[in-house]
Amino acid sequence: MKHAKQRLEKAAEKRYLFAHFTGDAGDGEQVRFSVSEDGMHWHDLNAGRPVLCSKIGEKGVRDPFILRSRLDGRFYLLATDLRIAAGKGWEAAQHAGSRNMVIWESADLVHWSEPWFYEVPMADAGCVWAPEAVFDPKRGVYLVFWASCVKREGEPEAKQRIYASCTADFRHFTEPRLYIERGNHVIDTTIVEEDGVFYRFSKDETVKNIRMDCGTDLLGDFTDISSDSLSGIPGVEGPAAFPLPDGRGWCLLVDRFAAGLGYLPLICRDLKGGVFTVAEDYDMGQSVKRHGSVLELTQEEYERLLSVWG
Repeated sequence: MKHAKQRLEKAAEKRYLFAHFTGDAGDGEQVRFSVSEDGMHWHDLNAGRPVLCSKIGEKGVRDPFILRSRLDGRFYLLATDLRIAAGKGWEAAQHAGSRNMVIWESADLVHWSEPWFYEVPMADAGCVWAPEAVFDPKRGVYLVFWASCVKREGEPEAKQRIYASCTADFRHFTEPRLYIERGNHVIDTTIVEEDGVFYRFSKDETVKNIRMDCGTDLLGDFTDISSDSLSGIPGVEGPAAFPLPDGRGWCLLVDRFAAGLGYLPLICRDLKGGVFTVAEDYDMGQSVKRHGSVLELTQEEYERLLSVWG
């Protein structure tokens, strides 16, 4: 009972950081931070202004993914090198876009390194979108994955697929490998782990909804999980999942890009069941938030962020 109580108390102490961007115009394609005490009610830091800005590559970043490394305890933020506001358009962004992944590093979430590139060594990749990472306990490294639009020999047109590479330091990467391919275009994958099972959420880029599957080995076979509640929500992308406090299950955020409404929080009590319901009480903050990620914080980290960016 004592250990169970300690686990509940630890869960109740969860705090969260939400890294995101806000849109396709002005400085919307830069990294912004918001924080929350419960994962449902968010406070925008720095008065809603960018916290990190990219001055390299296309001078804009989208889809920021933030993590705490299990290998060195440092924080890393990965993002798409893309600035639609520059006027190139989505056709060029998808088929002739940057093959660079923008990466920052920090020891405390406040002081960040200058960004650097990992250039994906795939000459036929038309883009490198929404990079994310998950720790692979079997191999002791991080699996980094992203979407690239590639036209293979014999195919009538290029197709969006998920590719992956492994790294321990986010500077040196293994040769990319095809990770997820489906009948339809697939982008925006995020992965979480619970009780030794990995759950993947991906956007079906053809029908514009979220699909999920699961497996016990990140590089092994995955099994589809049928979810009427997810397939019944069209016009969404950028899934981001995180555990709620007090053992109350999971929150899956989905970006309602088609309606321009930003993120909608969905609650799931049991991931393997695949049943999601819209949260009854939530506040996503002042700005409309686009494709991002959520990091669990300690109370000290939460207070540090507030003290610096209010």
